[in-house]
Amino acid sequence: MSMHAPDASWLPRRHFSTISTTMSNTLRPYLNAVRATLTAALCLENFSSQVVERHNKPEVEAGNTKEALLTPVVISRNEGERVLIEGSVNAVRVSIKIKQADEIERILCHKFTRFLMMRAESFVILRRKPVAGYDISFLITNFHTEQMFKHKLVDFIIQFMEEVDKEISEMRLSLNARARIVAESVCRWLELAALICMPVVHCVLSADH
Repeated sequence: MSMHAPDASWLPRRHFSTISTTMSNTLRPYLNAVRATLTAALCLENFSSQVVERHNKPEVEAGNTKEALLTPVVISRNEGERVLIEGSVNAVRVSIKIKQADEIERILCHKFTRFLMMRAESFVILRRKPVAGYDISFLITNFHTEQMFKHKLVDFIIQFMEEVDKEISEMRLSLNARARIVAESVCRWLELAALICMPVVHCVLSADH
């Protein structure tokens, strides 16, 4: 039986064990609230389907048994950054809305989350499609909590939330740097073209006179 948390190798240059020390002061209360709520919601147990015999499906996804569902909880840092935690007796679905300040960050966030969701099997608990209104979703079932350490699952999601903003910010800085280099190259090319064309234009004007 495997006792390892999902793969976090996509997070470069940072250590998984330094979550609490690297957490910014402004982000700390928000992530602490998510951690406490998610830890409380991960009290899962095996629950057979009440509709189909010998079936065991995540009730938070199927929604067939209303009494097996818990009240969804939204933890919001601001209008554009929030977490939806939907609990049930045998599964928890966590949906994250990532901060996006402008159109560039929206494009980068979409590309980044799409890249991850296309490789959902490598992350075990990642859904291939997010809940409507959110950028990325995770699904943790009772089978995951039986095979993995619960606190490591929570750490993984908190680590993701902490690092995803940094990754998008770094991608934006890299994009701006590349755009600046391209703009400087175009300007130099236009200046060179102007210097080459200027004598020709001067000669043409002289010939006309």
